[in-house]
Amino acid sequence: MQTLELLDWISIGIYFSILAGIVIWVIKSKKNNTEDYFLAGRNVGWFVVGASIFASNIGSEHVVGLAGAGASDKLPMLIYEVHAWIVLILGWVFLPFYQRAGVFTMPEFLEKRFDSRMRWILSVFSIVAYVLTKISVTIYAGGIVVSALLGIDFWTGAIATVILTGIYTVLGGMRAVVYTETLQALVLVAGAAVLTYIGLDRVGGWESMKATVTPEYLNMWRPASDPDFPWPSLFISSTIVGIWYWCTDQYIVQRTLTAKNIKEGRRGTIFGALMKLLPVFLFLIPGVIALTLKMRGELEWESADQAFPVLMSNLLPAGLRGLVAAGLLAALMSSLASVFNSVSTLFTVDIYKKLKPETLEKKLVQTGQIATIVVVIIGIFWIPIMSNISGVLYEYLQSVQTYIAPPIAAVFIMGIMHKRINAQGAYVTLISGFIIGFGRIFLEIMSDSLNPGSFLHTVGTMNYLTFGSWFFLLCVLLITAVSLATEEPKPEKVVNLTIGTVSSEEKKITRASFDWKDVSISIFVVLVVIFIMLWFNGR
Repeated sequence: MQTLELLDWISIGIYFSILAGIVIWVIKSKKNNTEDYFLAGRNVGWFVVGASIFASNIGSEHVVGLAGAGASDKLPMLIYEVHAWIVLILGWVFLPFYQRAGVFTMPEFLEKRFDSRMRWILSVFSIVAYVLTKISVTIYAGGIVVSALLGIDFWTGAIATVILTGIYTVLGGMRAVVYTETLQALVLVAGAAVLTYIGLDRVGGWESMKATVTPEYLNMWRPASDPDFPWPSLFISSTIVGIWYWCTDQYIVQRTLTAKNIKEGRRGTIFGALMKLLPVFLFLIPGVIALTLKMRGELEWESADQAFPVLMSNLLPAGLRGLVAAGLLAALMSSLASVFNSVSTLFTVDIYKKLKPETLEKKLVQTGQIATIVVVIIGIFWIPIMSNISGVLYEYLQSVQTYIAPPIAAVFIMGIMHKRINAQGAYVTLISGFIIGFGRIFLEIMSDSLNPGSFLHTVGTMNYLTFGSWFFLLCVLLITAVSLATEEPKPEKVVNLTIGTVSSEEKKITRASFDWKDVSISIFVVLVVIFIMLWFNGR
């Protein structure tokens, strides 16, 4: 690892100075009400919405983990990074229903579509899931990045970054998050693009790199009999996780709800989808470059998750190294800021406000700030547990999400698609789904002590992608069967909230919210996704 030089520190210093300026401006201009604190006043344009979606998604766990997947035999994980077409589904299918409902949060939408039980269940589960997955994984990956780049102790770097991010999230709220994320997205893309270009030049171009790692290595499609990544299960499970993450998760959807109107929100998702195409080239390819250089004896690293920071440290000249370091730090802070604000929104709007509906707006904002501080503290205490993670971080993240996504995705998809789906069906599906999902995690941990060949051992050791596919099918069948076996939902629970019940007036508003440019760019994104899927076929 090369140590940072004076020019690098100057680059980092300029970046953080600009970041601080944005936060100060936001703090001075913000209002003390919940709409401004949690949704930036619902007055954000499409560019900031799209950049915020991208920056929220591309955290340090992506930079570290995706490059680690490229540097190990995990290239099929690439499919999670060509989900740009699912981001389009958020804008074209789901967002209109969220906008019509006028909600702050996804649990609030489930309450309007079903009943209050759904709001409580999803709120509590989402907060627990954020603390145990998003926050913990991001802090762990951030610790790797900060300690590698700055040459400081893992704990010191991780804790300092968490506290710094927590401060500007608490003070500035959602407006601070989305505007700083716009800057962070630009810095991250520019820095990673430079590294990819220099890296490809160093290995002698794409064909030279492919000759070293062999074409088979660059095949994201494994046979259906493959024990790790059978392609049918990979495609189905990744799509389920994608719909849950991009279309129903507070962490991402909250960015579109900050938009001025549905037109700006949809265009934000289209812009976000365009940017979502970049990680394949900006983060995964550097991992393959790092592996190529290691195979040639020109680079050395112990864990695949160290591939990106080691490559950056050794290939980039002074100044540029600082720029990419700033980008990596930006990715860490962006992810943490997003999840901190999402958790505080869920707790304040869906739990605290429900318990104390007469609370003043200023008190609700203060409650959100306190909730963020508590989450920051929990995140810090979770660091020692996350430091024990082994293997490729990105695969760990996707496997956990595969156990979380199916019941939530099934409830949202079926709830919007069919007016006959009722609250009882959704309730049974969420409760059963969470028990099954956590049960699978427990069985996986305890698999060594289970009887080989037994039902529990089979469930605990089944390929996680195959498990996710069957799990989703079970959830769809369960919500359908229970709904049909119980009474129909009341009209106010479905009108304008499901396909086929939208009023003619709302349809006119939706039709007026897009034009040929929106459609054309969306089609272009889908075509690029298909091209990437065909390109990485081991030829």
